[in-house]
Amino acid sequence: MKQKTYAVLGLGVFGSTIAKTLSEYHCEVIGIDSDLTCVERVAEFATQAVQADFTDIDQLRELGIQDVDVAVVATGSRLESSIMAVLHLKELGVPYIVAKAKNKVYMQILLKVGADKVIRPEKEMGERVAKTLLSRNVVDMIDIDEDYSIMELTAPKEWVGFALKNLDVRNKFGLNILGVRNGEDAKLNFNINGDYTVKAEDQLLVIVEANKFEAMEYQGKL
Repeated sequence: MKQKTYAVLGLGVFGSTIAKTLSEYHCEVIGIDSDLTCVERVAEFATQAVQADFTDIDQLRELGIQDVDVAVVATGSRLESSIMAVLHLKELGVPYIVAKAKNKVYMQILLKVGADKVIRPEKEMGERVAKTLLSRNVVDMIDIDEDYSIMELTAPKEWVGFALKNLDVRNKFGLNILGVRNGEDAKLNFNINGDYTVKAEDQLLVIVEANKFEAMEYQGKL
């Protein structure tokens, strides 16, 4: 299967991190910024790193941005620049556009002008850290949408020694167990079934109904 190609518009900390991570997975990445220092920061790993004005549609066209599969507008503080970038990307026919926003108002505007997904990284990371702090068991988590999250949990003491089928975690806690890691540094094992007996060192990969889970776990009921 052909690897997707990406354009990252804005190469600050957020944008350069996206570009670097995608590059590490051998994706083709075009990084664009008007600041040469930022461009030089990603030049060593991006497929192409260019000093250009991404609010200028002609410059984007010359760089071949119309041919990428995904574009990320990674500058969230200058709304006008983000709007212009999204509008240009839409006009060029980029199939999927992700944009960064610094607040809810910016998010709503960018969605209206054509972004397929808008993220607020500071808010989302803040919520993620807070939820981890509140929890006795959550090691890490990723929100899938407003209703569901994927979490890695340390096995609650009350579960140790019981088979999964006897814990009835789906009905009691609104979660489904996808895999288990037998210790912090072990590999995830997805080949488990209801007969698996939970061990004290286990970390469980689960998908959860967020509201139901949080209501119990953060209040110490899990």
